[in-house]
Amino acid sequence: MDIKLTQDIDTVPADEWNQITGQNDPFLQHAFLLALEKSLSVCRKTGWQPHHLLVYSDQQLIAVMPLYLKFHSQGEYVFDHLWANTYHNHQHLYYPKWLTSIPFTPCQGHRIMIKNGHDRLSITRVIISYLRNHAENHQVSSWHCLFPLPEQAEQLQSLGLSIRLGFQFHWFNNNYCDFNDFLATLRAKKRKQIKRERRRIAEQGIQMKTVKGHAITEQQWHYFYQFYQLTYLKKNSLPYLTFEFFKQIAETMPQQLLLIIAECNQSPVAMALLFTGNDTLYGRYWGCLDEFSGLHFETCYYQGIDYCIKHNLNRFDAGAQGEHKIVRGFTPITTYSAHWIQEPQFSKAIHRFIQHEKENHSTYKKYYDARLPFKKKPLAPT
Repeated sequence: MDIKLTQDIDTVPADEWNQITGQNDPFLQHAFLLALEKSLSVCRKTGWQPHHLLVYSDQQLIAVMPLYLKFHSQGEYVFDHLWANTYHNHQHLYYPKWLTSIPFTPCQGHRIMIKNGHDRLSITRVIISYLRNHAENHQVSSWHCLFPLPEQAEQLQSLGLSIRLGFQFHWFNNNYCDFNDFLATLRAKKRKQIKRERRRIAEQGIQMKTVKGHAITEQQWHYFYQFYQLTYLKKNSLPYLTFEFFKQIAETMPQQLLLIIAECNQSPVAMALLFTGNDTLYGRYWGCLDEFSGLHFETCYYQGIDYCIKHNLNRFDAGAQGEHKIVRGFTPITTYSAHWIQEPQFSKAIHRFIQHEKENHSTYKKYYDARLPFKKKPLAPT
């Protein structure tokens, strides 16, 4: 096997990349990663320098892995600032570090994609060995693999990486006929709360509409980006993504885009951009011009649930964190990240930290489960 790193995903033909990654996950698509690079949303200047890993056998591409050289920890959603501060306090360098992740996208998915017919464990072992050797020779402190699927996290753990646990809240479609069918599974108090929140949208004179990617107009894209920027400006920060990124995905992957628009007096007041996979809806970016009661819940949650039911999608991943999603029918799921730390003493300390976190994980799980709003315990997520 021959391993190469490329700082430009455009050096890999899109059909070769997508043949290995498959079509189910929109964020692994060549078009999505290319848009991040071409729009300069990820580059050395923003602290995300692409170094995608490619594995060849007999000059044929057999495995790919998104890989970035990171110079900070922003936009990752698995928080390691404490680790970086510990390195700094001991006069060691934590950055740069290797990161296998989809930039600014805390969605679970495959992280090491291997062509069918090849030994996945052996190739993964070779990749880890390569990254370790490269890190030691180029003063890279560590490698972090964020939001892998559970089976891939288990494999990485078997190869010596420390596995960190987290939580997200996803909605699961248990073959509901319509939104009212879903509501019927909830306890009366929570069912009434959601009905009241949705009713309040109409009482404020707000109309909701859904626009598929091909039909999104240029003016709507400009409105959306204005709202998207406001979400960050309200927190005194700058947006991660440029307008050029959204322009490019609108051209290259419109079939996987869904725009939820809230209008008042025929003018947009809020928007949410979602992505569709084969069986999952992903809520990603949102923003609003004015504050309206319940508008975030309607735009970012209820419209997505409606869409999943109407289009027979199994899961709605509405974004990271958000315990308030539980009472609205979202179920806690465990997320994973895998970590290799080069320096032995720091590696031991971080491993102990991760193990301590795991001790609290089951406690939080029981707490979250106790807050589920269902009359009966829902089917286990798959």
